[in-house]
Amino acid sequence: MAKRCMVNRELKRAKLVNKYAANSAELKKQMLDMSLTADQRDAAAKKFHALPRNSSPTRMRNRCEITGRPHGYFRKFGLSRNKLREHAMKGDIPGLVMASW
Repeated sequence: MAKRCMVNRELKRAKLVNKYAANSAELKKQMLDMSLTADQRDAAAKKFHALPRNSSPTRMRNRCEITGRPHGYFRKFGLSRNKLREHAMKGDIPGLVMASW
């Protein structure tokens, strides 16, 4: 089980990413727009770099929805390998069967 503070930190980051997504997209668009003057593009870059660091989507970490474990995460299911195996053995995940050959 991951520390509760780490899970809460990730939730806080997710909220910040959603909050600033439109603003950062607009500033990125202005920074790359060559029809604007260099001063306008620089001003947009300064505003972009002034945004909170945690508002960047690259700072988010995928975590298991049940335990908060960051390693061994399967995106398709949103679970870590341990919990995925437990739920697969119970039959909670339709269509998922244990491999045997």
